[in-house]
Amino acid sequence: MQKQAKIILGIDPGTVIMGYGLVLCSGSELSMIAMGVLKLSARNDAYERLRLIHKKVKELIGEYHPHDFAIEAPFFGKNVQSMLKLGRAQGVAIATAMNAGLSVTEYSPRKIKQSVTGNGNSGKEQVWKMLQTILHLGEEIKEYDASDALAVAVCHHFQDRSASKIHTEGPSRPAGGTARKKSNDWGSFIQQNPGKVRSR
Repeated sequence: MQKQAKIILGIDPGTVIMGYGLVLCSGSELSMIAMGVLKLSARNDAYERLRLIHKKVKELIGEYHPHDFAIEAPFFGKNVQSMLKLGRAQGVAIATAMNAGLSVTEYSPRKIKQSVTGNGNSGKEQVWKMLQTILHLGEEIKEYDASDALAVAVCHHFQDRSASKIHTEGPSRPAGGTARKKSNDWGSFIQQNPGKVRSR
């Protein structure tokens, strides 16, 4: 029996530019539906930017009706203020998806690159070139934030397939880090909503 087609929404969170990408998975076939960016004006205050992120994610969900939501986990840098702002942006996107009834999976930047190119240290250009091959894209990239979001969606597809294969073949095969695990960072909300947010 052929597996039902599925749409995945990938998000590359940001406080100035948020990337998004959507892919359609139909059996072993993978194709791009859309990708783009939400540019947030530096003239807007932090709370207005969060509102616009919520609005855009909600619009994407309403327009494309994705089955899964995947997002890049924040990269832990030295600038605490930047990390705080990025964490808020990611949190708003996640909350919007969960409010729409979608399960959420987080992926580290290294995991995304590893899944798409086979190398966790790949540059943005390498990731895009591989996405062009995987999705049969001829166009040139204008915003790497958009291609990064597309990579998140493709990564989720590959990880979802691996997890399904492991589940089908039984526990004798090593999971190799592909099995899903629940995030413990969302406190009581996640305890009341088990299985909604997962991190890899």
